[in-house]
Amino acid sequence: MTATANRQYFSAIGKRKTSIAHVKLFQDGTGVVTVNGLKLKDYLFGSLIENAIAPLKITDQVKLYDVDVTTKGGGKSSQSDAIRHGISRTLLLINPDHRLVLKRAGFLRRDARIKERKKPGLKRARKAPQFSKR
Repeated sequence: MTATANRQYFSAIGKRKTSIAHVKLFQDGTGVVTVNGLKLKDYLFGSLIENAIAPLKITDQVKLYDVDVTTKGGGKSSQSDAIRHGISRTLLLINPDHRLVLKRAGFLRRDARIKERKKPGLKRARKAPQFSKR
């Protein structure tokens, strides 16, 4: 637990692919979520909003904490999953009893799939030029 501007918060890092989300959960909050200085609804759209705050909903903690997130890398979908991962890890720091619920939902697993590198002699990572017999 760390204090900033006289507010106590818990922090953790969430990742997916090349996205990184630094999540701070402030105690005694009102449910306000900000991402890179913007409101969540201004930064993400559609189902990505529900995806990002799913750990708070599944543990019935939406109105108990203010969430401040700094994200970088990847696209919006990947950042949404990184935020979800970071919030889940932060909730575990606050209350380890949430582990079973979050684990069953799959929110604690880091999705490490990244783009495979291109190999020499190939067009992409695995696509080879067309073979010609003659």
